[in-house]
Amino acid sequence: MVHPLFSPEIKLMLAEKNSAGLREFCESLHPATVAEALEDDLTPEQIWEIISNASIRTQASIFEYLTPQQQVLMAEKARPQMGELFGKMSHDDRVDLLRRLPGRVTESIMRLVDEADRRDIATLFQYGENTVGALMTTDYAWLPGTLTAAEAIDQLRQQAPDRETIYYIYVLDDPLRRADGSLSPRRLLGVVSLRDLILAPRHALIRELMETDLVTLRYDDDQEAVAQLFARYDFLASPVVDDQFGLLGIVTHDDVLDVVREEATEDLQRQAAVGPIEGDYLNASFYRVWRSRVKWLAVLFVAELLTFTVMERFEELIAAVVVLALFVPLCISTGGNSGTQAATLVTRAMALGFVGPRDWKRVLRRELMMGLALGGALGGIAFIRGALTPSDTRSGPRKVNESFSIRVPAGTDLPAQEGASLWGTKYWDVPLDAGTPQTTKMEKNARVRLPEGTKGLDAPTKSADGWEYQFPAECEVRTEPVSRWRLGAAISIAVLGICLWGTLIGCVIPLIIRQLGGDPAIASGALVATVVDVSGIAIFFSAAWVILL
Repeated sequence: MVHPLFSPEIKLMLAEKNSAGLREFCESLHPATVAEALEDDLTPEQIWEIISNASIRTQASIFEYLTPQQQVLMAEKARPQMGELFGKMSHDDRVDLLRRLPGRVTESIMRLVDEADRRDIATLFQYGENTVGALMTTDYAWLPGTLTAAEAIDQLRQQAPDRETIYYIYVLDDPLRRADGSLSPRRLLGVVSLRDLILAPRHALIRELMETDLVTLRYDDDQEAVAQLFARYDFLASPVVDDQFGLLGIVTHDDVLDVVREEATEDLQRQAAVGPIEGDYLNASFYRVWRSRVKWLAVLFVAELLTFTVMERFEELIAAVVVLALFVPLCISTGGNSGTQAATLVTRAMALGFVGPRDWKRVLRRELMMGLALGGALGGIAFIRGALTPSDTRSGPRKVNESFSIRVPAGTDLPAQEGASLWGTKYWDVPLDAGTPQTTKMEKNARVRLPEGTKGLDAPTKSADGWEYQFPAECEVRTEPVSRWRLGAAISIAVLGICLWGTLIGCVIPLIIRQLGGDPAIASGALVATVVDVSGIAIFFSAAWVILL
């Protein structure tokens, strides 16, 4: 985006070759602010020209705040400069960048990096993505336990310029030599905070000040474990150890924030039935976004086709009580909403560690009571709405596209009666008793509403068994209205059942998916709504069948 304050100034200084102004801009502002201003439509070459006026350490700090797309383009355009820049970047950030770069670019940059940095990058590269090892940095402050507090502070002054954080100082043992002659990681003995070190007596030994009851992470833990640990203990950094408790690196709070954002984004995308999309929405390729969305949509669409199969079984009920079709979207959406609520709450509780598959009985009991309470409240509203349905709507109008005839005993009149709708529209009805013969025998008392503009019937013609009246096409046959109280009861009971069922499905599916080793986030939203839609239609029409027929 264009920064309203700095973007015009930057372009002006570039045009004037104002090196002093560009250096002041890069050095005086926070690197994040500088990177934000550089998100304007600047080429990689122009960005290099701007930040090259600052010190190499400042360049590295600004580079780390640029968008991933800008970093990749700049690395491809200025490879020689990247060698020196890599030496000043955070160890974990430069590995993340190398993972995004094309292989040929990575190889060319690695030739420019010194031997020590190459070994460090190779060490971090060996850990799988989305693990703690891939998230950690080897850039930490450490001391032997034999130093005094005064000696430790002197050493920290020397380490601080090249360390990502010195708030926690890790106390390490001497390294052991392996059978192959290599040195194993130094064993972690304890940790001491900078605050405790400053406040300690000058001659106090580090091993007497350090905290030995440590909370650590394993290098092969999933990165989700990092967020949970930091949230529980309010850490600024946490050590990462191997099987022998050797210190491999540390994970800092800024990396945890990235993990939280990444995991939250992934969960939200899964809940919306979208496969995880790497990078930001606008810069992701159209095909990648389409592929991520179409897979789940196709599966859910096929599942929704089952609603036709269910409705076919209740075709007779729909034909007899047409008004039921008006309440289908209302009842089905209620089930989807209640199921999505339950699935979201249970999924989030599992993500925070409050609920696990072993708690299924407690979850089921709680959601059973919640489903009854919610269904009861919504069912009461549904009863009122069903009972207030107008008589014309409850009569189940059916359009007759062809002309038809009615036979009645000789001398029987069929007078057309004038009426008006709630909106003031005039119409003419012809009442028919049950049993009146026509194209098909009338099963209920009915009214035939004549087409608009027709005020009466033509004179009947004489037939062998009476009089025959001819009705024009486009008439509307309205049967005897369904009882408002029975309709309200059917709708309310269906809403209660669907809401209860949706709540139970929404809480159970995430638990089952977690038990099977999957991500419960995929159970929220679209998946639960689809399952409840199909089953909810069966519940709705079953309740209506029992009460109305």
